[in-house]
Amino acid sequence: MKITVNDCLKLDAFDGCQVLACHTDLERRVRSVSVLDETDLSMGVERNGIKEQMVITHFWSSSSDVDAQARAVKGLGDREVSALVIYLSDKGLKTVDSKVIEAAEKAALPLITIRDEGNVTYSMLIEQVMDKILYGDNYSDNILNNTIYHLLNFEKHSSFPFALREAAVMNNYQVVLMTEEFNPILTVETRHIVSIEDAVQNARKQDVFHQNTFTRVEIQGVVSYWGTIDIKGTKYILMIVDNDDYYSAAEMTKLAETIQLAIGMWKYTPERDSRSEFIKSAVRGDLSFCHTLLDESGLRGMQFSSAFLVKDIAQDALFDILGEYKTRYGFSTLTISEGNETYGIIYAEEGQERGITVKNACLRMYDNLKGGRKDSRIFHITGIETLEAIVEGFKLINRTSKMIEKVFPYKRVFSKYEITMVCDCIYMHTGTASLKKMYLDLLEPFERELSANKGKMLLETLSTFVLDAGMNSNKTAEFMNIHNNTVQYRLKKANDILGAEMTANRIIPGLTMALAIKRLEEI
Repeated sequence: MKITVNDCLKLDAFDGCQVLACHTDLERRVRSVSVLDETDLSMGVERNGIKEQMVITHFWSSSSDVDAQARAVKGLGDREVSALVIYLSDKGLKTVDSKVIEAAEKAALPLITIRDEGNVTYSMLIEQVMDKILYGDNYSDNILNNTIYHLLNFEKHSSFPFALREAAVMNNYQVVLMTEEFNPILTVETRHIVSIEDAVQNARKQDVFHQNTFTRVEIQGVVSYWGTIDIKGTKYILMIVDNDDYYSAAEMTKLAETIQLAIGMWKYTPERDSRSEFIKSAVRGDLSFCHTLLDESGLRGMQFSSAFLVKDIAQDALFDILGEYKTRYGFSTLTISEGNETYGIIYAEEGQERGITVKNACLRMYDNLKGGRKDSRIFHITGIETLEAIVEGFKLINRTSKMIEKVFPYKRVFSKYEITMVCDCIYMHTGTASLKKMYLDLLEPFERELSANKGKMLLETLSTFVLDAGMNSNKTAEFMNIHNNTVQYRLKKANDILGAEMTANRIIPGLTMALAIKRLEEI
């Protein structure tokens, strides 16, 4: 229920109280109550200064320090608490100094005093205020009772979704049931202000799913509560939207428990998460099943632009950047996470120009994801159009993701060009011996014409130059922590040993493959 300071003043616990400051601000909402009794007042303000919380105190530790009281009042006012209730007693603070009242007026903090004569304790006041917040004046009109009435009306409703819809409409809230991958499978919307996708993005930022209670998240003025529930041994995400910000967090938590109980009584089984099944099928290479899910998942007619795998990037950072680019460029994503890995598909409505825009946005996004994260790895096949290309892209990524870092140890973002090349190298490395020997023989002079140590040193420099540094001698020197002159000398020697200009267009493809296969051989 939406309870104000004025509502609280009508309770028995406030009988005989006095309002000393901000008489016109008593319509402020009260969501909770806390006690400020820390000896360090600054710490007390930090701990109790929560927006829309009523704070009660005796000011025991500062009963003779008016300046400390004024500072505490200012601090609580700055944090937009609902009101400060001061207990006055002969053993502590007897009256409130005018300086404190003035500070309360300036901070727009309602200041209320109660004479402590032993008949109204902290616990009594807290109990009465919380009862008011939870149940209001009439328990029979409580949201929980109303919801239970509708949810358990088995005669009127044919299914749980119908019952839930009527309960939500009659009590002015909304409900979205999602899988752990944030794919909606049951939606009861009674208003359309914020999209579910925007809500998910905000909830992910606030990491709301590691707490026992439902967590309040405000999105563009829309108040929502997020948490998890269990249905037949599977965890789902439940979002409840309080349309008019009328109910308390405790009521929302009880409402979620009521909905979960009703799910069990209706023996409701959530619909298949077709989008989650779609990306799982694509990742494991099951093209035919993906085709059967196109209509059910609402993806038919979409242009698939990119398949990706992200490793070792925190979920909040990953989805922040994904959300930013989705909003800016208007594409959509399907993702599935397990441990430190997240697979994803990027898609948008069809159109040649649209495809180019999304492709370029994806390339910038992957580079942005890399950021300063040295341990992160991003594998992507981008610049495609069809579902078939997505499935083949995941096959390439899965085939190479564990080996590609051996070939390119300094890279963090791997495109379809590196992935395809390494896929060929792996095929030759594990396949026909004669084909592998043909490439490795290109490097044989380094072993035959030089000592083992010198040949190894020149090959290491050549590999770093070609595979890691993009044939840039300065970068090669940086990677190897040697002087550029040393790099130039070694490359000249390597050129002589090869008997060909290593950077020539006709030479570099075969040399690159040979050096990559050599690195795989050294694993």
